[in-house]
Amino acid sequence: MSKTLFEKIWDKHVVTSIPDGPDVFYIDKHFIHEVTSPQAFAGLERRGLPVFHPQKTIATTDHNVPTIHQELPIREELSRRQVQKLNENCAKFGVELYGLGHPFQGIVHIIGPELGITQPGMTIVCGDSHTSTHGAFGTIAFGIGTSEVEMVMATQCILQNRPKVMRINIEGALHKGVVSKDIILHIISQISASGATGYFVEYAGSTIRGLSIEARMTICNMSIEMGARGGMIAPDETTFSYMHDRHFMPKGAEWDKKLMEWKKLYSDPDAVFDKEITFDAAAIEPMITYGTNPGMGIRITGVVPNPENETDESERNNLNKSLKYMGLEGGQRLLGMKVQNVFIGSCTNSRIEDFRLIASVIKGKKKDPDTRVLIVPGSQQVAAQIRAEGLDKVFEESGFAIRQPGCSACLGMNEDKVPPGEYCISTSNRNFEGRQGPGARTLLASPLTAAAAALTGKVTDVRSFLDEQNGN
Repeated sequence: MSKTLFEKIWDKHVVTSIPDGPDVFYIDKHFIHEVTSPQAFAGLERRGLPVFHPQKTIATTDHNVPTIHQELPIREELSRRQVQKLNENCAKFGVELYGLGHPFQGIVHIIGPELGITQPGMTIVCGDSHTSTHGAFGTIAFGIGTSEVEMVMATQCILQNRPKVMRINIEGALHKGVVSKDIILHIISQISASGATGYFVEYAGSTIRGLSIEARMTICNMSIEMGARGGMIAPDETTFSYMHDRHFMPKGAEWDKKLMEWKKLYSDPDAVFDKEITFDAAAIEPMITYGTNPGMGIRITGVVPNPENETDESERNNLNKSLKYMGLEGGQRLLGMKVQNVFIGSCTNSRIEDFRLIASVIKGKKKDPDTRVLIVPGSQQVAAQIRAEGLDKVFEESGFAIRQPGCSACLGMNEDKVPPGEYCISTSNRNFEGRQGPGARTLLASPLTAAAAALTGKVTDVRSFLDEQNGN
């Protein structure tokens, strides 16, 4: 019987099915961090239980960590307590921890792939919604709640209802200045922030096949922003090339054996999806959001939708509310609008390819003197590679200060917050009210668009810089 990629992996991991209920679902790898794990560890302790498979659990510190002076005590009390509690719990329960000062420390969804922990065909969970990032390797990966974190710690299984399956095809060649972040923002703007609710999404098509693994991770990362349970992409030679010889990858004969298994991970040609959508890559332009959910996106040269043109009263009220928070008006162009902050980082866009893209735009130029720019690598490994490739010198010469790894200004849980009322062009994944700090106004965009804004201090079409480089 023909199966989708999702069905092949799901069926292999079902321990048992509860009649008229969920599946008991086995988890291969469980990532944890300092925010959602304390209550789960406390629950185990109350019940006198160990972590069932500590070798299948990997911990790191990311959300609450400062991105300057990580060698010093953390100043914010809650952040300091959560990080310290993770240290204590991992030592007590025998869980491997990549904490501050460790060469493998970083954002949880960055370190799994770069270290070779993430492998095709796996099931992966974490108490973080953007666990879907790992789906770029052909895994079923999704975020879970705190009680579920405890469940996986105690049993290595989780109760899950099987979602429906959607395939999103993107076909054709991308225009100049358009990257993976623009692809996913375009998709979400078309189907809405709830358009994939109840589905697990497989991305396919010639455009996807032409992307690097790091670009694919950006797309899978934001699957959750259109309501999907997760996103995935079938592994191929691009995947295997990226994975080869990474720290925790199988070696030698074991690699050859695994590779044979991984090459079978694809949707059969006649597999049936519950829903299928196709997009033309040629229709995608550099994107930016204007509202308070990631579905509120427009092309960089477009105009903010006018609430008066919205026929649905509820949608009209929501749009009015978002625009009021953002300090914007219907019919307004964002191009040329002043921004006070630029954040380049997060689990969406803080890998080495992102920083290479940024360096290609800013090299030989100076940042806008009035714009605050945060450049935050996703991991210690990425930070080391930035230095090894000399990208740090490019950033420094342009006036960009590189910080230490962490989630940083993606969310207001650490010291890197956007001041109230100020705008921030951000390469992160969410633009909810107060996401980057109380009153912060977030405009989601690609690393290229963020780099252009850092140079000009305003919303800028990066294609103008690319035209200069090409002598046009």
